[in-house]
Amino acid sequence: MQKEVKMQDIADRLGISVVAVSKALSGKSGVSEAMRAKVCRTAEELNYVYNPRRKSVQGELTGNICVLASTRFIDADSFYLKYYKHISSLLQSRGRYAFFHTISSSDEENLIYPELLTPGRTDGAIILGQMSKAYIELITSKNFPVVFLDFYDDRKDIDCIISDSFYASYDITNYLINIGHRKLAFVGSVKATSSIQDRYLGYVKSLMEHGIHVSSNYVLDDRGDDGLMVPIRLPVDMPTAFVCNCDGTAYELIKQLNREGYRVPQDISVTGFDNSMYSDMSEPKITTIEVNTEQMSSLAVDTILKKIENPSYNIGRMPVGGRIIYKNSVRSLISDSIR
Repeated sequence: MQKEVKMQDIADRLGISVVAVSKALSGKSGVSEAMRAKVCRTAEELNYVYNPRRKSVQGELTGNICVLASTRFIDADSFYLKYYKHISSLLQSRGRYAFFHTISSSDEENLIYPELLTPGRTDGAIILGQMSKAYIELITSKNFPVVFLDFYDDRKDIDCIISDSFYASYDITNYLINIGHRKLAFVGSVKATSSIQDRYLGYVKSLMEHGIHVSSNYVLDDRGDDGLMVPIRLPVDMPTAFVCNCDGTAYELIKQLNREGYRVPQDISVTGFDNSMYSDMSEPKITTIEVNTEQMSSLAVDTILKKIENPSYNIGRMPVGGRIIYKNSVRSLISDSIR
């Protein structure tokens, strides 16, 4: 069966954007007559069938993609800014533009739909991070092309690019156990996000496989219901290692341990997740998981552009693996080495 030819195929053949192809085929201004002729000739060569009725319903493509995130995940050192930089660069290389937009907690709670997510203003959206189930329902109810990045829920009809948080947390917990740690605590509010849940479950799986009891005393919250960080309530019986759900939490935990007289890693080991700026700002630098933000961003861009071209395109849930980055916040209880 012959593959259906899409505008993207014409754009790739000529080295131009899909927006330029759309304008050329629809007779709109914005492209030269020479380029219009090239586009029409290439479309004919590829047996592309232009459907003006579909375009009139969907509206003319703008070339703009909205990158949407909740304000509670954005600060000066936000890990999500890494994603935005990759996404923006990737879109620009393909003749599109990224517009970063944040949703306040009030707008999310009151289900205020973002105006940028409408045809004629942007062509699609990449949603960064966790949002409430009700807000996800609101966004997906509009039949606007959307891809979720670093978040998923129980729906199978939405497209999600996620880090393999479960296996990465399982891997780093195994590492700690294999170098002699048997008393390990997890730091992260388990119900806060799907990523933290997965990281907790990876930690639990590792403990169970090694015959280590999973104690509720060793599961510590790091944020409140509003998503903002809170002081960590340390257990009376201190563990030898803390598995933190992110580098920011690990960074704050190390400062808290130092204030209470503990040395990291001489007395207690600490690991993080994300390989963000916090892992290098810390003293000592934090052993962590590096998330492949470039690959995840690339998959998100590819997916949203395909969904814009073909609304029925669907990838489901796609996990991307990470790797341990060994730094200086972990001490082996077997060889007394520091990594």
